Amino acid sequence: MDVTDRHRPQDGRIKTKTPTGNEVEMRLSTMPTAFGEKLVLRIFNPDMLMKDYPELGFSSNNMHCWKKIIDNSHGIILVTGPTGSGKTTTLYSTLKQIARPELNICTIKDPIELVDPLFNQMQVQPIIDVTFANGVRTLLRQDPDIIMVGEIRDKQTLEVTIQAALTGHLVLSSLHTNDAPSTITRLLDLGAQPYLIGATLLGILAQRLVRTLCPHCKKPGKLDKTAWENLVFPTKLMMPDTAYLPVGCDECRNTGYMGRTGIYESLVIDKNIRNLINTTSNLQLYLESADKQGMESLKISGAQKIVEGLTTLEEIYATVPPKKDD
Repeated sequence: MDVTDRHRPQDGRIKTKTPTGNEVEMRLSTMPTAFGEKLVLRIFNPDMLMKDYPELGFSSNNMHCWKKIIDNSHGIILVTGPTGSGKTTTLYSTLKQIARPELNICTIKDPIELVDPLFNQMQVQPIIDVTFANGVRTLLRQDPDIIMVGEIRDKQTLEVTIQAALTGHLVLSSLHTNDAPSTITRLLDLGAQPYLIGATLLGILAQRLVRTLCPHCKKPGKLDKTAWENLVFPTKLMMPDTAYLPVGCDECRNTGYMGRTGIYESLVIDKNIRNLINTTSNLQLYLESADKQGMESLKISGAQKIVEGLTTLEEIYATVPPKKDD
């Protein structure tokens, strides 16, 4: 970052140490405002790279689907969700799980938040024309086995990502969408040809982060039956006899919550969905096909966290996007 330039937005990162000596990466974003520069710091703990899927919040069903998706030699895998939903952590954790010395894993990010010697990491620098699209073209000349593209932001990046998948590479990337099925319509909106999406897309993982209850002060309580039934409809997931509610104590700064966990929605692109991609862009048909496939929705993933006593009904309602018919 140029510390003398206060008139334009900038992104950067800082590598520092905690009082205990552990290294921490911080992602910085600045924005000029009427009263000076506004700065946001996002803290990335490198230890999160070592987390396995259950520690990230994956259910057994989502973990099975996700492992099925990443167990491919070529194609595109997408992780979707809003800013701050944990996409970067999921991508890096996945790469860490599949990394081996004989694999050439290349990444391009903006900026590089988590540095790891197992990966060949490249940073986007628009000033010198190192964009996501140009960066992927460069990586393709490096004989990679797996490529991670930080984010698909435009048609140009999407096109080179598809070309990389068509030429025998496994590509992981992220996108901003509300849920897994709507990712397909977003790719079509970006200008990708339906037959190319069908030929390359392997699977989609949509995710959110929800706050977890403080283990020091949470107390047993009752759920609202109507709110629970609306959350899990149309499934028949049983409402637990006892749930937990936030209280607040010194340990959690009187919030009732401590830490966060992920809720996930895994969609495997099977033959039925590929046929739909080639014939229609109707989101409702994608949703129906995903339900027939047995996709565990974000709502159901959240409801399971309530059953496990990890979070609350209010937290899931505040985090999971409502459907049009909700």
